[in-house]
Amino acid sequence: MPSSEPDFDRETRVAVAAAEEAGGLLRRRFGAAYCLRTKDESGDVQVDLDLAAEKLVLGRIRRRFPGDRILSEEAGLLDAPGERTWLVDPLDGSNNVAIGLPAYAVGIGLCLGGAPVLGVVHEPVTGLTWHAVRGHGAHGSAGTLPGPAPGLPRPGPVVAWTQGYAVRRGDVTAVALRGALELHCRRVLQLWAPLLGWSLLARGTIDAFVGYRAEGVDLPTGALLAAEAGVELRTLSGAPFTPGFAGDDSGRSFVAARGETLSYLLREVGAVA
Repeated sequence: MPSSEPDFDRETRVAVAAAEEAGGLLRRRFGAAYCLRTKDESGDVQVDLDLAAEKLVLGRIRRRFPGDRILSEEAGLLDAPGERTWLVDPLDGSNNVAIGLPAYAVGIGLCLGGAPVLGVVHEPVTGLTWHAVRGHGAHGSAGTLPGPAPGLPRPGPVVAWTQGYAVRRGDVTAVALRGALELHCRRVLQLWAPLLGWSLLARGTIDAFVGYRAEGVDLPTGALLAAEAGVELRTLSGAPFTPGFAGDDSGRSFVAARGETLSYLLREVGAVA
């Protein structure tokens, strides 16, 4: 049955084109990137490519949708009236790029009234792009994204982990969560680029994603991609999780998986969270 949700076709075309153009720039200039500054005591950095890619993406969106708000990783909030807010992470994985690690992505999302309706993730290293529209599924160049298998893999799930930059190194809950995952999962990936974790989950190449006080600018984009691929999103206590970007980070902790894997991880994190 066709979805009754809007298809946001024009918005998708603009976002995909902007993400891929920015990705081409990042790929060409990857080896020559340099660090402009350290943002805060967490050690998060800004490289010159952050600003170059952001300028390109913001220019495309503002030309096509001049009445929309934009929240961007580097520029902050470019305010406008209305309920439509674009979320832009022009270079997710700046810390990786700064040390020459080719693991990074471009993320562009659109939220309506605070809820994600469109998500685009582009991986410059492979040239692959994945996108999702609420109610219309998640797709890539090879077709519909399958999401992870619902069964619990043996000897355990492969799980991506992310935590927000405001989380201190010795945060008791973060340490306990990571410890539980390391103990009960086959592998825990700390990618320094959450959008890559979401795309891996949506494609079914990893089994789950766990986040603690995650960053808001890329969370709705990646979470929508996974949800439209059939992934269930829950809070650490097992309640339904709504991926938003507003407010403080206390409401941005989650477990994303399917079936037995979801139940298994909720039991493990629930014991320590």
